[in-house]
Amino acid sequence: MGEIVDIIIIGAGPAGLSAAVNAVTRGKTVRIFSNRENYLSKAERVDNHLGFYHASGKELMDKFKEHAEAMGIKIEEGMAVNILPLGESFMVNINGEISESKKVILSMGISKIKELPGEEKLLGSGVSYCATCDGMLYRGKIAVVWDQSKEAWEEANFLQSIGVNVTFISKKPKHESLSNDIKFIKGTITEIIGENTVEAVNTGNEAIKTDAVFMLRDAVAPAALIDGLELDGNFINVNKHMETNIPGVYAAGDITGKPLQLSKAISEGLIAAQHAALQIDKKENLNGGKY
Repeated sequence: MGEIVDIIIIGAGPAGLSAAVNAVTRGKTVRIFSNRENYLSKAERVDNHLGFYHASGKELMDKFKEHAEAMGIKIEEGMAVNILPLGESFMVNINGEISESKKVILSMGISKIKELPGEEKLLGSGVSYCATCDGMLYRGKIAVVWDQSKEAWEEANFLQSIGVNVTFISKKPKHESLSNDIKFIKGTITEIIGENTVEAVNTGNEAIKTDAVFMLRDAVAPAALIDGLELDGNFINVNKHMETNIPGVYAAGDITGKPLQLSKAISEGLIAAQHAALQIDKKENLNGGKY
């Protein structure tokens, strides 16, 4: 685990980059993580962001990234698996690597993830979002990998290589690089079955017995990311400072709700970063320069 940073930002779209730029402007150290293309990049034309008439979404995102890079902000590849409050800081699990920060800003964009029946109940008891984090727990056991991301086949191969008996379930054709030792099933998962631990998964056609199921999505649902986070449907509840109900955790952009607009995302990123920086300064002034 590296040195503690002031703010970890999850998501590098307009809200996340705005938060990063404004945090750095206020002398704060940041790390910003992203593992997927932002929706804005796919917009054909944006006409309602002041000063950028007739710009494509890709042109705007390129400008935002250029601005951030000019300020020494590097977007790091990685998916947040879970966030654990620890005293007055946070341990953030990024693909199995733990980073520590004083504040966290969630800016992952709108969550389209629908949790399966049994998923939340059995999270940590056989349901996992990270093969490298939890794979060794299932060495010599059976695990199902559900393909919902472009790297899922790599993680399935990793699990098989460390002695896990893997079944790979995917709606797509079998990936050419998926190990021949892995059983492949064309299909999807509709339910996770088990009382206290995972016992099986339901594909709609059959129940497959397993000790674990690895849900390898491009992102983790907000409610599964940090325990106790208050939601309104798929959106995160925030106050006027973009604070969630968990002290020290902020949210900005589409993840906080409508209107799902670029200008709103940028302004919310700024508000979250300014308030987080202010709270860090207050705490350090109170403690004689120590957080």
